Amino acid sequence: MMIDRRNLLIGAGGVAALAATGTASAAQIGAVGIQLYTVRDLFQKDPVATLTSIAKIGYREVEYGGGGYDAMDHKMLRRTMDRLGLKSPSVHIGYDALLGSFDKQVAMAKTLGADTVILPYMTDEYRNEAGWTKALPNINRFARDLRKAGLGFAYHNHDFEFTVKPGGVSLYERLLKETDPALVKVELDLYWVGHAGEDVGGWIDRLGPRLYAYHVKDMRADGSMCAVGAGKTDFAALFRRRGSKGVRHFYVENDQAPAPYLPDITTSYRTLRALRY
Repeated sequence: MMIDRRNLLIGAGGVAALAATGTASAAQIGAVGIQLYTVRDLFQKDPVATLTSIAKIGYREVEYGGGGYDAMDHKMLRRTMDRLGLKSPSVHIGYDALLGSFDKQVAMAKTLGADTVILPYMTDEYRNEAGWTKALPNINRFARDLRKAGLGFAYHNHDFEFTVKPGGVSLYERLLKETDPALVKVELDLYWVGHAGEDVGGWIDRLGPRLYAYHVKDMRADGSMCAVGAGKTDFAALFRRRGSKGVRHFYVENDQAPAPYLPDITTSYRTLRALRY
């Protein structure tokens, strides 16, 4: 897959603008990361080979999620990452797993070298007023208990948090209002915010200090998901927003990456790598 030249020019323009204005209020992109859900089919079949391919492309951070990683040999995965020069700053762990086997999940996260646990998804039973009201105290508790265990916590959005609005108030608004901002951080999925019809840049500036990481995925003109650099998103402009200043990790993700997957994530890596400054 070829990188969209227009997006690379956007990236180059972003770098030039930053050189002219300074980078104090912009995101500082260090190591480029990938959410392993993007290559879940490959990873489930051969995790070592998949991590090796990811490292060869140039990725230096991986975020575990999907692909059956939770049932694998985590010490083996850690040894593989160490050998390849990879780190896993954060891992995705589901709500029910945190609720039912918290200590086991903490041990897994620490074995993989993570410093933060991400709550990645809420099933349909929680996507309503009653379910959300039930879940929010547990989300706060997860964050408190993880802090005691030496780990951070963040919530990863999709679109439903913005589009479901019981009584006119979105689930996301309630999440922000009813959870502790010092403990419950945000992993903002840029695609899903836009897919919900929201102002992505506005949300970045509003969330500011609560932002822990970005999921970086692109959107075509028809709203479909695609590799970073193959769509219309001006990532350079988003990363220049004042709210982006404290973002620590930039994870490429494409839920719908086409087989054989590696060309897609190579396009994304090269586009995001070109925006480093």
